Amino acid sequence: MVAKRKAAAYSKRKPIKNTRRSKKQQLSYIKTIPPQKIVKFNMGDYQGWESGKYKIKVVLSTQENIQIRDFALEAIRQSIHKDMTKLLTQKHYFLRVNVYPHNILRNNRIFSGGSKGERVQTGMKKSFGSSEGRAATIKKGGPIFTLYFNGEEHLPMVRKFFKKVTPKLACSAKVKVEISK
Repeated sequence: MVAKRKAAAYSKRKPIKNTRRSKKQQLSYIKTIPPQKIVKFNMGDYQGWESGKYKIKVVLSTQENIQIRDFALEAIRQSIHKDMTKLLTQKHYFLRVNVYPHNILRNNRIFSGGSKGERVQTGMKKSFGSSEGRAATIKKGGPIFTLYFNGEEHLPMVRKFFKKVTPKLACSAKVKVEISK
């Protein structure tokens, strides 16, 4: 089984052009699109959020331009959702994933040594590489996750939940809290 490349291989680089599927076959550089790993983008009480029921807003945002893989986004989403469900029930908060992994990551596999390379490599014939995964491109200061809830007594625990998941990002992140009255 082939292992996935580390996030550092993609995270600090600019998004690669021609990572799309086109209607014209000559312009279609991506033949297959990998499946989406993020299961849900909105969790909790959606109607309560639409009606403006929640007073506290917590935002996790980046401090630099970055690409974040969908695996990392899904891991963070699951962790925050699990912790918030234990603290409050699902009816008392709303969590939103603000980014969508549009960018398709490619890997041109190259093997060295012996006769292994002859069987796999095609040289520059297919230099775009095969699609390997997806990543969300986020600009500096862009929000990644937003959480809405009530009850200022829960704020220290919620901050702790967000600080717990920041190491899963490949960048420095900031947690902002806004309280409306």
